[in-house]
Amino acid sequence: MLMSLFRFLSLPLRAPLLLVLFGVAIFLGHHWSIESEHLIALQKVPPSLFWTVEVLQSLVIVLICTMPDLLLRQLSMLMASSRVLSLIATLLLVIMVGLYLLSLSLLSDVLILASATLLARLDLTRIKVVPPPQVMAFWLAAVVLVGIWLGQDLPNPLASAVAVVAT
Repeated sequence: MLMSLFRFLSLPLRAPLLLVLFGVAIFLGHHWSIESEHLIALQKVPPSLFWTVEVLQSLVIVLICTMPDLLLRQLSMLMASSRVLSLIATLLLVIMVGLYLLSLSLLSDVLILASATLLARLDLTRIKVVPPPQVMAFWLAAVVLVGIWLGQDLPNPLASAVAVVAT
């Protein structure tokens, strides 16, 4: 029991890319908190909607990067059932991804988070920590969400500069 607790607590030291994933999540949380201030002020976007979209986007990225074999197996089984379903699924996927990438200029955030998640997963595989995909997705999502939450609470350096200029 004590040995397994020690192995769990030493995991970030044995797989340092977990710390990188946590740092990326903190950075993105802070970046999104600054961005949310601008969207709320200029475009009247409700903060709850903004944060819901960002958190859902992060969870989807972690799920896709953690469980690609399970997700692709389900999609390929659906597409193998008929040609019509195959065409509809492919068309829907291409349209949704295209619209997402065109309308939201957040591709860099998506790529950064996906890369950090895949690197953390690779580092865990290197040290032979390979839990079931659902468990891995849960823990990596927890790391990302805690990092985003901490990053959101960091002070905005631009807010103090704007307040000084305004006075």
